Amino acid sequence: QVRFVESGGGLVQPGGSLTLSCTGSSGSIVSIGSITHVGWYRQAPGQQRELLAGIKMDGTTNYRDSVKGRFTISRDNTKNTVYLQMDSLKPEDTAVYYCNLVPVARGWPFGQGTQVTVST
Repeated sequence: QVRFVESGGGLVQPGGSLTLSCTGSSGSIVSIGSITHVGWYRQAPGQQRELLAGIKMDGTTNYRDSVKGRFTISRDNTKNTVYLQMDSLKPEDTAVYYCNLVPVARGWPFGQGTQVTVST
């Protein structure tokens, strides 16, 4: 059963910004505030899914080197939402973006994700 729903993707020019959102799916009871470590992943065509950023319950964040300084992960437990602010986007950021536990656990499949395309 899909636990998370991602939104906010779209087409943006290089150098532009997007903010992605991740909430608990309507079919499952997911409390973002109760999740110890949640993160954003992405998968580009022909490539493996990779973890980009994670945020722990205490607010500690970590980032993949390729997005450090450009992407910011945050969580609003009152809105049951995890965000990914993406700035200075590059064509190589084009991918489907997902959120999920860190690390991924059995019974927590990835959802459909949200497509981000960076192009002129």
